[in-house]
Amino acid sequence: MNEEPLRLHLSDHDSQQFGFTCARAWVTEVTRTNEIDDFCREQGVRLVFTRCPTDRCDVAQALERAGHFLTDTLLYYVRRLVNNPIPEDTGAIPVRPARPDEADTVKAVARDSFHGYISHYHTDPRLDQARCDAVFVDWAYRSVVDKQMADIVFVADLEETIKGFATVRINSPVEGEGVLFAVHPSVQRRGLYRSFMIHAMDWLAAQGCREMIVSTQVNNVAVQKAWTRLGFEINRSCY
Repeated sequence: MNEEPLRLHLSDHDSQQFGFTCARAWVTEVTRTNEIDDFCREQGVRLVFTRCPTDRCDVAQALERAGHFLTDTLLYYVRRLVNNPIPEDTGAIPVRPARPDEADTVKAVARDSFHGYISHYHTDPRLDQARCDAVFVDWAYRSVVDKQMADIVFVADLEETIKGFATVRINSPVEGEGVLFAVHPSVQRRGLYRSFMIHAMDWLAAQGCREMIVSTQVNNVAVQKAWTRLGFEINRSCY
């Protein structure tokens, strides 16, 4: 049986955010874990973000023996978009596509919304927490201005003020992904997250995608409940 190729590359975005060389890896075989360290030494990498499937505990344990440590467990959910009616958006806050000139406003919403958010960045005590927050703020900004980050960004207006956003990406001709969502603290529990999900599904279906995926930390129960109510089912997970 052929092994899955090791996916390993430098991460320019992470490197810019933290001020030193970072890399990302996806590994599914114990025999490939040593290649990660070799690559990092050759490239001067100081921090590598590695993912492996949760059904490969042997790989996770091999990584731990090599000095890696667990920071997060991600769950992926999926929903079919064809022959599976998408619910109607009944939210009271209007949602529309963002304009390029609204990137700074989206950035400000991200700054407020992700303050105190705990991610795999934040659970590494060696990383500056303010820089960890800035990762998501910059991600939101670039999603509006750079089509390589997101194919479309939705925003929600309340009294002519943007109160949230959702970034959506097409991964393949059949799969789309809801990538980064934020609802400003001042409008939480008003159905806006649900509205964003429905607009994302409608848009991806219109582009010909047959399914939509989303992911989150294992302990983020609130969004998982929202997804299941919209017909999403758990699909896979990774450390």
